[in-house]
Amino acid sequence: MDWIIFGALTLISMLVSKNVERNFKKYAKIPMNYGMTGREVAEKMLRDNDIHDVTVGQVDGTLSDHYNPATKTLNLSHDVYYGTSVAAAAVAAHECGHAVQHATAYTWLSMRSAMVPAVNICSRWMSWILLAGILFINIFPKLLLVGIILFAVTTLFSIITLPVEVNASKRALVWLNNHNVTSPETHPYAEKALQSAAYTYFMAALTSLATLGYYLMIYLGRRD
Repeated sequence: MDWIIFGALTLISMLVSKNVERNFKKYAKIPMNYGMTGREVAEKMLRDNDIHDVTVGQVDGTLSDHYNPATKTLNLSHDVYYGTSVAAAAVAAHECGHAVQHATAYTWLSMRSAMVPAVNICSRWMSWILLAGILFINIFPKLLLVGIILFAVTTLFSIITLPVEVNASKRALVWLNNHNVTSPETHPYAEKALQSAAYTYFMAALTSLATLGYYLMIYLGRRD
């Protein structure tokens, strides 16, 4: 039963991710009113929030956009950096939302950033420790418990990511509307684009929780 739930959640997560890609391609065909590129949108939002120490650059990949608080760099994928569509504006503004969070010491982002070193270590070792823990559960059960603790850290990270991403989208949409970057006709599309992206983080957290529950069931000896 546990594997059925996990499999269902994994399948739904894949479908949600595909939906995000499909929506980006859909809204990438809808031009912005003033022909602003994603780079221009990002730079304007930074200026409007009195942020002058963040660099906007381009990175390879599709939907690889991200803000790095450690280096204060806002990295946009090619289609977003040069794009003049609603999708490009929405994604660029969303990433700027993270820069605004950083500049205003948004609590959830601070918590998330503080967890990054620990999450990197946990992610590197947890799969091997969990596998060894399951194989040797009758000999050394505490090994599985160590793996579960490591996995719990990454699960907590996924949960903390949710309010960070939702808040960044909220900041982006408010700014896009208040500064007339989007029009009454295009704003709903920007909102739908960011809403579909938010679902991926929700499903990631839910799937991680379900997986954590499965490993706990194994450790407690309740696997069907």
